[in-house]
Amino acid sequence: MEGHLVMSVKERKRLVVFERLREGQLTCGAAAERLGISLRQCARSYRRYVAEGAKGLVHRNRGRPSNRAKPAEFRSKVLRYYEEKYDGFGPTLAAEKLASEGLVLDHETLRRWLLGAHKWKKGRRRRKHRSWRERRAHFGELVQLDGSHHRWCGREHPQTCLINMVDDATGTTLSIMANEETTEAVMRTLWRWIELYGVPKALYTDKKNVYVTDREQTFEEQLNDIEPMTAFGKACEKLGIEIITANSPQAKGRVERNHGVYQDRFVKELALMGISTIDDANQLLSEGFIDELNKKFARKPKEKQDYHRRVPRGLRLHEVFSFEETRAVMNDWTIRYKRRTLQILKDNRDLPRPGERVLVRRLLDGHIELLHRNRKLTFEEIAPLRRPVAKGRAHKETQHVSSLSGPGIDRRRDRVPSKTHPWRRNYKLLWGSQK
Repeated sequence: MEGHLVMSVKERKRLVVFERLREGQLTCGAAAERLGISLRQCARSYRRYVAEGAKGLVHRNRGRPSNRAKPAEFRSKVLRYYEEKYDGFGPTLAAEKLASEGLVLDHETLRRWLLGAHKWKKGRRRRKHRSWRERRAHFGELVQLDGSHHRWCGREHPQTCLINMVDDATGTTLSIMANEETTEAVMRTLWRWIELYGVPKALYTDKKNVYVTDREQTFEEQLNDIEPMTAFGKACEKLGIEIITANSPQAKGRVERNHGVYQDRFVKELALMGISTIDDANQLLSEGFIDELNKKFARKPKEKQDYHRRVPRGLRLHEVFSFEETRAVMNDWTIRYKRRTLQILKDNRDLPRPGERVLVRRLLDGHIELLHRNRKLTFEEIAPLRRPVAKGRAHKETQHVSSLSGPGIDRRRDRVPSKTHPWRRNYKLLWGSQK
């Protein structure tokens, strides 16, 4: 009794063509053209078909183990290592980690083994509709900037934020870990990018108030015809960087997808290294992790010209990335800033007059500078003087001040007017009594 013969689609097609070739309906050259093979291979396969029939068209290695198959002991060892150390890792990342330990195999091979051992499940792919946008052609033409909030160091640790920059043309990435997506954290990330690559042409961000603001103009901005900007926006304006805002997360999909790479690889790398602090995470990022990501995922730009520029002459990055506000000079040549009193010294060459406004610049390291007509002023911080309180009245004055809490109340008053005070009397009766 003859068994069943299993044939592939390609082999069944050869069977039909060779039948027509045997009956004389086709020539050997025409048969080779239809099958997409050479004339020599067609003649060899046809001779085997004439000698053995349909069985001669079946591949000789079918049902035999592959010569390149991994030994069963190796497969068991890999699955054991995966279960002990890399449980939950994706096949691609797990294959890289296993290769560093001497267990070299392709990630697709590992994927099949994990599926067969029920240690990995196929991800369901949903169809997503989005408008396709071509990458920018030049490196530095557009850099996407965004923060990724995640429990990077594990569920037992609080959520932190990874400030991430991704070049649109090449996919080159740079990131810094911080507590929140603050102006200072974003400034430090852009500062680092400029030190490595130069000043980019444009940034692509969301509409968070760190990057742009929708507040109304102040009176001073109206007089000088200045558009309201955030501290980060002012820094970008000085450097000549255009800020382009996205209307949806999908619009800046390049950096959003890059967040997923970090949340997969960086989280597991932090767990392997036992890192749970922001400083140690930043050290890991700067000492090779980002370089490895760029080496693996970055690509060459379509055009060779680099759109990054040098820092404009006369600008210093530690002064550009700062917080600037204006304050009025008081009659004693002091200004108030963040509950601090700053005394402008007399030996300044261009001493501002009382009532003029000076620029207060706070650097990222906390240092404060005063500028008047683009010149730095020498100053010193002094402790504000307080009015002395008479002995025995401190408790009573405290009660009066606390009872006068609220908007429009002068807290400096040391007493409350009595009931017979003229202020409390009727206005008409007061003037009527004087007639």
